[in-house]
Amino acid sequence: MNSRSTTRRVMLAALVAASTLMTAGVAAAEKLKVAAIYTLPVEQQWISRIHKALNTAAERGDIEYVFSENVANTDYERVMREYAEQGQKLIVGEVFGLERAARKVAKDYQDTAFLMGSSFGPVGPNFSVFDNWIHEPSYLSGMVAGKATESNVIGMVGGYAIPEVNRLMHAFMDGARDVNPEVKFIVNFIDSWYDPPKAKESAFAMMDAGADVMYAERFGVSDAAVERGVKAIGNVIDTSGDYPGTILSSALWHMEATIDKAVANVAAGTFEAADYGQYSFMGYGGGSLVMDESLIDAETVAAVKAREAEIMDGLFRVNVNDARPVSDN
Repeated sequence: MNSRSTTRRVMLAALVAASTLMTAGVAAAEKLKVAAIYTLPVEQQWISRIHKALNTAAERGDIEYVFSENVANTDYERVMREYAEQGQKLIVGEVFGLERAARKVAKDYQDTAFLMGSSFGPVGPNFSVFDNWIHEPSYLSGMVAGKATESNVIGMVGGYAIPEVNRLMHAFMDGARDVNPEVKFIVNFIDSWYDPPKAKESAFAMMDAGADVMYAERFGVSDAAVERGVKAIGNVIDTSGDYPGTILSSALWHMEATIDKAVANVAAGTFEAADYGQYSFMGYGGGSLVMDESLIDAETVAAVKAREAEIMDGLFRVNVNDARPVSDN
């Protein structure tokens, strides 16, 4: 082998290596920049599901993810604008009570995609909305509760009486009534997304009034259930590991389907104003039911699984009712 041939091969290898490094660098540079803005800590159950889905996408290498938590309502618009100015391609958050400000920002930054938890609809060209449409597993968890109660009184502690909460509570009530027409409900809203002591106090009052199963829409309710030795139903996240022997079942929200769809659309340049709510349905993997079968009789488990199969097959539709739920007389 002559020196000229060797030199050519060395140069070729160097060019291939350089090309590989450049390709890798371009791939890294093309990671989609995504920011999230949360008004509560990322540990809060609703927020935690969005945060988890975005972290999953980041761990796969699909996105470069940054976030701000505990953002005050008065600072929300400023933080949205800062992220848009930084070149974030997708901004995710929840804008309940901040609709006008958020939509104003989106209108000012039409090259940025926005995906926001909202009670209202999308607006072109770049403001999309989502919600935790887990009314289907909520109905199923209601079936569990309706069969479990011995006093025929179920207590329900909610945060705020907004459509996103109301529809889950109504679905739960419908599921319970379908298997137990005698069941009655005590309903209260604590007007806070995070006040465990207040939720706990409300739960105790319901138990004093005869409730032997609690719907724990807020943190604090399951703690009260443990102290009084009654059962509870979880919401959005699975807390059965924290309250062994207490949580009968939980309606879970999985935000991955929603996030992955939005990220793919932004990356492909096809993102547009749309309602992503459907991706929280069970059929898309956005919602599911978990049961502690050691605490539930086999007949109830079988009935719940049969109804779940009907939902997945499109043979049963859970009613959506956004009205404020009230206690039975």
